Amino acid sequence: MSKSLIIRQATVVSSKDSFVADVLIRNNKFEKIEPSISHTAGEEIDARGLHLIPGVLDPQVHFREPGMTWKEDLETGSKAAASGGVTSFFEMPNTSPATINAEAIKAKKDLAKEKSLVNFNFFIGATPYNIDELNSVSNVCGIKIFMGSSTGDLLVHDSSDLERIFSNGTRLIAVHAEDEERLRQNTEKYAGTKDVADHMKIRDVETAVLATRKAISLSHRFQRRLHILHMTTGDEVDILATAKHLAPITAEVCVQHFLLHAPEVYKKLGTLAQMNPPLREESHGKKLWKALQDGLIDCIATDHAPHTLEEKDQPYGKAPSGMPGVETSLPLMLNRANQGLCSLQDVVKWMCENPVKIYNVENKGYILPHYDADFVLVDMKKTKTIQNGSLHTKVNWSPYNGWETQGWPVMTFVNGNLVFREGDFFTDKKGKEVKIKNG
Repeated sequence: MSKSLIIRQATVVSSKDSFVADVLIRNNKFEKIEPSISHTAGEEIDARGLHLIPGVLDPQVHFREPGMTWKEDLETGSKAAASGGVTSFFEMPNTSPATINAEAIKAKKDLAKEKSLVNFNFFIGATPYNIDELNSVSNVCGIKIFMGSSTGDLLVHDSSDLERIFSNGTRLIAVHAEDEERLRQNTEKYAGTKDVADHMKIRDVETAVLATRKAISLSHRFQRRLHILHMTTGDEVDILATAKHLAPITAEVCVQHFLLHAPEVYKKLGTLAQMNPPLREESHGKKLWKALQDGLIDCIATDHAPHTLEEKDQPYGKAPSGMPGVETSLPLMLNRANQGLCSLQDVVKWMCENPVKIYNVENKGYILPHYDADFVLVDMKKTKTIQNGSLHTKVNWSPYNGWETQGWPVMTFVNGNLVFREGDFFTDKKGKEVKIKNG
């Protein structure tokens, strides 16, 4: 596209306010945000009636490349992201091979530079043996610790190994908080079950609580930056409420954990509803939602973890855990804003601004001069039904199949370049590596 672009008369939204303005983009950056700009640009877009929000940063996706690209890859995952208003993603290390050293990080970044329509960065995965790599690799979003077995072969659960990782270095640690010992006990207790609803009994509340307590204790002890991934229980919210001010701790929630509830979801979706940590009863979802509104939980992620319908359509015990979500998360939140359950300013705070703050991202998350021109034009009146077979993720299904929602991205821009518009993708420009301050 041309070197300059003006978005005319959009309603510009931040977590603090919203106002109608012209927005001038030049050389991939926001240059001016003013009530009216007389400058003539190479291209102009009439955005009257549309809301202009910062691009969403999804801080937890699994795009499956390398090693499992029949489920998803960096091209299809980034297209799904762009269609859902996500302009940057942080991808998890449980690929094949696992992303546990500088060589694997470089390989992923090189692939993303060639294939991804949106901006990217990657977690390095912790093992009991790679502490030097965890601290020496350059510009990663954080260290991922699987405290309990989830997917892939990454696991760090021994207390001495966890202490060594927390006590060495300053890089943010993000934890999948499930206690491995209790997981093993519960797995033995429910051995042979074919009832998918037992998934939340195997991965019960106490499994989450034990691991979250341990991670928070280590963060306190060593004053290490800790991010608790995909919280699922009201009990963890209570722990966080008493502990968060004592150390640099943040937390996230996925929309599915306050939108989809047991036991109904297991009856309706079967193994399509199986994920780690699991979907739980509505009482937990209500407490998670309140914690998000109160600022105790800081941000929203998707944990986009696609598997094919053929893989998921196996009996419990054989079906893999995980569900797609990167292209539906923002629309589902826009729908909640339209329902009056939150404001659009809240959505921007939880999905755009706060992930940037948590991960110390440079020049993103805000519609301000000199910031990267990652943004989304949203039609808050647009109504659409989420439908299997009409999605952009490679697996092409959603747990929200048949849900009608109001409020949808209609155009997505990455570094000032249009990459998605009303179902069409523009692939001549690729996303860039997200820069982490002191990363």
